[in-house]
Amino acid sequence: MKIVPGEIKTGQLHGYLLGAIAPRPICFASTIDEDGNPNLSPFSFFNVFGSKPPILVFSPARRVRNNTIKHTLENVLATKEVVINVVNYDIVQQMNLASCEYPEGVNEFEKAGLTPIASDHVRPFRVKESPAQLECRVQQVIETGQEGGAGNLIVCEVICMHLNDNVLDANGVIDPHKIDLVARMGANYYCRASGNSVFEVPKPNTELGIGVDNLPESIRNSNVLTGNDLGILGNSSAVPTVSADVSSDVASILQSNANDAAAKTAALHAYAKTLIAVGRIDDAWQALLQG
Repeated sequence: MKIVPGEIKTGQLHGYLLGAIAPRPICFASTIDEDGNPNLSPFSFFNVFGSKPPILVFSPARRVRNNTIKHTLENVLATKEVVINVVNYDIVQQMNLASCEYPEGVNEFEKAGLTPIASDHVRPFRVKESPAQLECRVQQVIETGQEGGAGNLIVCEVICMHLNDNVLDANGVIDPHKIDLVARMGANYYCRASGNSVFEVPKPNTELGIGVDNLPESIRNSNVLTGNDLGILGNSSAVPTVSADVSSDVASILQSNANDAAAKTAALHAYAKTLIAVGRIDDAWQALLQG
């Protein structure tokens, strides 16, 4: 399928973009108007873009259906302040309720049953139930267009961050399973970033990985190992030396397939794949090098 912007309706393109660029973190933005009336609305065009200074960017896009702008944008332009509250699983339904397009002057905190608490440095309220609340001053607003669907990039600097102690581990680091964040997908879909959905990928080593291109040909062209498996092996700093001693499992594979080289290689690769899956990379290498 090939999609060229401008050749399909903006609403259709919007749907494809949101389905493909996902998951997206959710900015639950709290603002106030010039009269002090609060507004609370979620946006998934959002992320962090620096730490010194700490910069967040979110975008209340112009509505596709009628090309109008949102109260959040109006408030930000008027006051230059916003609190960005993160959304976890405990408040996802209340966040969704706050996304309703209530008329101007309606308090979404009340509609969604969320608790407004005073900020330390800005006028908009924080969401008490949110596990992380970031008080921000707006640096600039960048319009990307004037038609329905165009973005308005709100670039804001974090001046104070509040964290719920309950989401921290013993070392004072945010535990992904405790903070239990949710993210936006396409259509009506969300995802939950905790439990079995969370996994670790070690950073590339500081000695530089040899790369997939430098793996032995029999490994690089394996019919068993996946691209992820090869990526892990390619992150090694060198191809290890073959050990004279082999494990009992490898010895059994070698003995069982002594007269069939192809079967031996396939079995060794399958066994190595199970070792890679549990992080036993050195043992996986030794199994692979026997083939």
